[in-house]
This record gives sequence, C-alpha cells and structure tokens, in this order.
Amino acid sequence: MSDCIFCKIINGEIPSAKVFENDDVLAFLDISQVTKGHTLVIPKIHKKDVFDLEAETAEKLFSVVPAISRALRSEFDLNGLNMINNNGSFAGQEVFHYHLHLVPRYNEKDGIIQKKFISHQSEYTADDLQQIASTINQAIQP
Repeated sequence: MSDCIFCKIINGEIPSAKVFENDDVLAFLDISQVTKGHTLVIPKIHKKDVFDLEAETAEKLFSVVPAISRALRSEFDLNGLNMINNNGSFAGQEVFHYHLHLVPRYNEKDGIIQKKFISHQSEYTADDLQQIASTINQAIQP
C-alpha cells in the first residue's frame, strides 16, 4: 500500500532501527520508545488489522515474538513485557497496518499508565456466559 508508513519502512523508503527481519516479518524499534526497547512486529504483507489477518500470516508473525521477547529480557533489565495490539480507530489503532507492540516494563514509573480491566462479572450468569461463548463459537470461521 503506497501511503502506508509501515509498507514504506518494509520497502526501505523510510529508515528504521531493525531488530529482526526474515522473508515474512519485520521487527523494528518504535520511534516513540515508550520504554527502552519498545519494538513493533509487523507482517511484510499489508494487512489492515487482526480482522484482515489470515492464520498463515499470524503464525509467521507470532512465531518470532517469543525470540524477540527473550532477547529484550536478556539484554535489558526489564521486569515484564506488555504485548499491545489495537484494532480499529475506536480501539486506538493509528497506523492501519497490523502491528504488535512489545513494550518492556521496568518499573511502575516507566511511562505507561497501567489500566486495569473493570469487571462486569456480576452482570452475567453462568448461563449468559455459555450463550455468549456458543454464539462466538458458531461464528468462528478459521
């Protein structure tokens, strides 16, 4: 896609600090460096978001994530790692080329506001959960 910044990085039109590259996947440092080592992992084929991503591309991308994560852990004194993926504008996606953020966590003051999930457990019975699960299960198309 000619106007996609990540496609331009893949094609070498925009420089990047490459962490990993093979025929299918590119990982490079995010220019924002929310924390030291903040890495983006992207498929080399343009896919807008997870809804556009097929299993084969996802397998290729996620197959390298553990090695990159372990490298971050071994080289930096991190205490954890957030894997962040936003899909769609409402969810916070800004670059519409599928990407996974690997954000090393160092301490509670490392620049990330940790948001907790708000539980709505009391609003759903076990039967409600089974119905929701069944609805999703019936709609799954591999």
